[in-house]
Amino acid sequence: MPDSTPSIATPSVRDASDDAPHDVLGACPHDCPDTCSLVTTVQGGIAIKVHGNPAHPHTDGALCTKVSRYTERTYHPERILHPMKRSGPKGSGQFERVTWDQALTDIAQKLTAIAARGPDAAQAIQPYSYAGTMGLVQAESMAARFFNQLGASFLDRTICATAGGEGMTQTLGRKVGMRVEFFAESKLIIIWGSNSIASNLHFWRYAQVAKRNGAKLICIDPRKSETADKCHEHIALRPGTDAALALALMHELIANNWLDHDYIAQYTLGWDALKARALEWTPERAAEVCGIEAEQIRSLARDYGGCFQRGEPAAIRMNYGLQRVRGGGNAVRAIACLPALIGAWRHRAGGVLLSSSGTFPVDTAALQRPDLLAGRTPRTINMSTIGDDLLRPASPDFGPAIEALVVYNSNPVAVAPESSKVVQGFAREDLFTVVLEHFQTDTADYADYILPATTQLEHWDVHLSYGHTDVLLNRPAITPVGEAKPNTQIFRELAARMGQYDPGFLDPCFAESDEDLCRAAYGPAVDFELLLSQGFATLKGADAPFAEGGFPTPSGRCEFFSARLQAQGLDPLPTYLPNHELAGSSAAYPLAMISPPARNFLNSTFVNVKSLRDIEGEPILEMHAADAEARAIPSGAVVRVFNQRGEYLCKAVVSKRARPGVVNGLGVWWRKLGLAGTNVNQLTSQKLTDMGKGPTFYDCLVEVALAK
Repeated sequence: MPDSTPSIATPSVRDASDDAPHDVLGACPHDCPDTCSLVTTVQGGIAIKVHGNPAHPHTDGALCTKVSRYTERTYHPERILHPMKRSGPKGSGQFERVTWDQALTDIAQKLTAIAARGPDAAQAIQPYSYAGTMGLVQAESMAARFFNQLGASFLDRTICATAGGEGMTQTLGRKVGMRVEFFAESKLIIIWGSNSIASNLHFWRYAQVAKRNGAKLICIDPRKSETADKCHEHIALRPGTDAALALALMHELIANNWLDHDYIAQYTLGWDALKARALEWTPERAAEVCGIEAEQIRSLARDYGGCFQRGEPAAIRMNYGLQRVRGGGNAVRAIACLPALIGAWRHRAGGVLLSSSGTFPVDTAALQRPDLLAGRTPRTINMSTIGDDLLRPASPDFGPAIEALVVYNSNPVAVAPESSKVVQGFAREDLFTVVLEHFQTDTADYADYILPATTQLEHWDVHLSYGHTDVLLNRPAITPVGEAKPNTQIFRELAARMGQYDPGFLDPCFAESDEDLCRAAYGPAVDFELLLSQGFATLKGADAPFAEGGFPTPSGRCEFFSARLQAQGLDPLPTYLPNHELAGSSAAYPLAMISPPARNFLNSTFVNVKSLRDIEGEPILEMHAADAEARAIPSGAVVRVFNQRGEYLCKAVVSKRARPGVVNGLGVWWRKLGLAGTNVNQLTSQKLTDMGKGPTFYDCLVEVALAK
């Protein structure tokens, strides 16, 4: 009897006539810290199953519900398979099929006409992209080369993580921290601003190992999430008050002398100043700000300080929800200071982790070729203020009005804040818009051209992770469906046409293959042959990287005091900054709203996968019983959520997941799949964070009423 075990594919895609089932190693491309290693089973040229790689320790054979259904996405009946040109009004979703040559020739001519007006004219052309794929190649390699050669405006990619990333950089030196696998050995795990069960599943598996071995788990989150349900304790603070809680925790560590004085003296900077700041924050003061009991703060301090007293490892897992408020960067800074106070870094199972991405030795210059700018310094547009910026006229301060927009790996009409303005900007008849996409998203409805892009099963890519320390390779499992092309190939072919007008686009770098780009991403720092053979390679590093200091800061210490922030005119110490829209500050809009992701979506990705949308049901707003009763809102009623920026219709769910005074608008639904053609970002603002210029999605006041 023949062996029925599927074989591992060679680097090239097999011929579709080969009926023998075989497995191809890949990587999950989505914006999630887990960055799972995938195995795609292919038969007759068709991907029949996607599952987790059991040989990859972090993935351990398991995938989330979303990605386990990835074949539904690749073979979705509404997949864009051919280039499409708009045939009706913007936003109508009316398109006609055209050839690749027609589309690319017309796009090249229009972009060239804009760029030809003068030396800085190409700044009227704006790329817009984020983490529709986290791959280093299909995200910002050939695309970056293209826009650098063109001289288009830069994009500040702030929409997710920049406040927290800057907070970590100003404290620890980079986005670095403890290795995720060692959480399994911790005796106390504080999960701060993260619904790990939904958005960091493989970390949660390590936390469960620790729990079974006696660790205490504490969840800090305004929402009583699925993760909070499974922790020993839940601290339901008000949105945007995390820094106050962290400072009060420091107060109690100081008051009780639960401090590693030797670690503080040798490996930190600015202790006396931080100590004075923390002593201003009694548990009672912080409790009033956070909307919790002072005893919860004292209990948290006893747990954290007790680990120091017993010589046990204590670990903090942050995620990015807590930094989507005005003081988000300072909140992350305050939390990142905590492990140094008790010497938690001495243990490999102690410390903090927000992101591991600063560990990876990516050769960004090799991928993106900034030398193609040839000395030009285009302006930078913040993606979080695209609603305002698309509506700005030309001016000496702003520069030229945005006349052309090329969108890839993003769905800004759905995900950018204050979406009524985003829609108004995209609807401009004088704006030329190109969208590279898998589906006709809210954003694609406003395109002049939609270009069909490949999914992860159809192209090469290489990945880092922000949740572990493995490099992953993705190999194409199948040939592209329809006429879809990888992002890289679309920009190559567009560059070839632009070369008729600008010989710089004939540079040999635009002909490099995707496999060449994968190899260049890490160069000699990572064994590419190992990536080919097993799909992943683990970065070398110390188990306890900061046991004896050695932080990648200018001082080499954990910087409680940041001279770099001081030089920017900012507070050099972690501080609490009240929200832009502070709870209790508005009689018209008395409720704070956060908009965490629905469990079966990932930002706006997967919303159109019917099996996942069926699980979610419809857009909902979680309300505490007291808030619902005060407004005579029964569970299941359609409500109008509104503020000065707009309104949004959804179903109210009276739920213990919401704390009093806070409503949870789960997102991010496509607007056109909502109850009235909008989503939760109709309500969010374009105000920015204290550092990193990030968005403040969870810093938002609203009112709720029954819909008429």
